[in-house]
Amino acid sequence: MTTTMQDRTPPIDPLALGATLYMPATRPDIREVALGAKLGGLRSIVLCLEDAVAEREIGDALANLRRLLADLDRVPETPHGAPLLFVRPRSLAMAREIAQIRGAERLTGLVAPKVRPGEVTAWVEALAGRDLLLMPTLETPEVFDPLAMRDLRDELVAEAAGRVLALRIGGNDLLGCLGLRRVAGETLYEGPLGPLVAQLVGLMVPAGFALTAPVYDVVRDPATLAREAARDVSFGLSGKTAIHPMQVATIHAAYAVAADDLASARAILAEDARAVFQHAGAMCEPSVHRAWARRIVARAGLYGTADEAWAADATG
Repeated sequence: MTTTMQDRTPPIDPLALGATLYMPATRPDIREVALGAKLGGLRSIVLCLEDAVAEREIGDALANLRRLLADLDRVPETPHGAPLLFVRPRSLAMAREIAQIRGAERLTGLVAPKVRPGEVTAWVEALAGRDLLLMPTLETPEVFDPLAMRDLRDELVAEAAGRVLALRIGGNDLLGCLGLRRVAGETLYEGPLGPLVAQLVGLMVPAGFALTAPVYDVVRDPATLAREAARDVSFGLSGKTAIHPMQVATIHAAYAVAADDLASARAILAEDARAVFQHAGAMCEPSVHRAWARRIVARAGLYGTADEAWAADATG
């Protein structure tokens, strides 16, 4: 299968994911959340039928999902402000089942758990006939092997380019491979996963695949979450998993753009920009910095500037 760069571009900017809130598919209020009537400010949600649902609850979770999709199927258009809606199935077999449910086309896509080299084609085939995006999760021991990740990247390019919105880094599972868990007050980048994130960025981003950051699962520690989210942004990650609504605003604030950066980006993208110039005390070279500038402008369009975010927080 031959792909072009246009084929590799998903129809949604991965930056639009923002803080992706994971919710058990057993929750009774998923319809209100999916339609944007509850938990305002969400940009994306994942209804989880994997780790967040016990084996004995699978039947209830699937029934709840069927009711939601039937309800969405009766709504002519998704309301403005409703979040992107994903489902995380428990297995490939469940993914095939979900893709055939009436109303499944109202989903944005599926989050594929524990994707390993050699499994990409099966996940793509599970979505056959449906215009659904895929977010494979990198959370198995193979993620620590650069050669295995190279093979996975090549499979994604050959079999799933254009269908993959982002690759999600599963931090808790990866730490579990090492017999570890998150430490309160310590960012991801201060532990053993910091170098791994850098390695994944170097392997996947040049091939056209966005990455999202793992969850910080200490809910009542916004200061560390803010530090970690700022590092996520500096590594070029396009969003972050959240497990509680109170984490969402902190994550989104990290994606707001400094006013000087936005001005520099616009100067770099100007049609009459010089080959090299100085702006805000830094060298700007459009031939090198154009991709950065486009990303800055996109972030500003989605999350505003840091001054705006600070003002909103101060008045809120």
